[in-house]
Amino acid sequence: MKEEERIQEQEREPEDAGVLINIVSHLLKRRICCSSQKDSCGLTEMQHRIIHYLLDRSQEDEVYQKDLEKVFNIRKSTATEMLQLMEKKGFLYRQCSAKDARMKKIVPTEKAVAVQRAVGENIRETEACLRRDIPEEDFQTCMKVLKKMAENLCCEKEHETADAKKTEQKKNKKKGREL
Repeated sequence: MKEEERIQEQEREPEDAGVLINIVSHLLKRRICCSSQKDSCGLTEMQHRIIHYLLDRSQEDEVYQKDLEKVFNIRKSTATEMLQLMEKKGFLYRQCSAKDARMKKIVPTEKAVAVQRAVGENIRETEACLRRDIPEEDFQTCMKVLKKMAENLCCEKEHETADAKKTEQKKNKKKGREL
């Protein structure tokens, strides 16, 4: 079954946001991987995006690992592993910050600058493909909803912890009355 037929078949099924987001994510990764394979220099899609972000942001301000963790919503261990690999491949290096010697800023190398053009073009083409035939108002609504979904998923643990604390407090109050 062709990819388009599979998508059309899924459109007829009940809507499940998680499944649809996963499908879009898979197609996005495949497109980026395939279209940039020859220019990738062994970089993953996420590493492409990190280089793009580094090259853009580092012109204005210092970039730290914690910035990447926040912007890309990745765990510290994931960021550490990814940055170590990118450093090993020669795309960046870490340097003591002039603002705070305890912090290491992340600095892109000339090798990163050399692939930026291909990375940037790939990202622009992919974004254009994502937006094709979608009215701007619909696209902005979609972005707003996706951001809220991401926020909901990030905050889920916080809500569970708060709910557990409330339940514990109620139990303790009840025990206090029984004594």
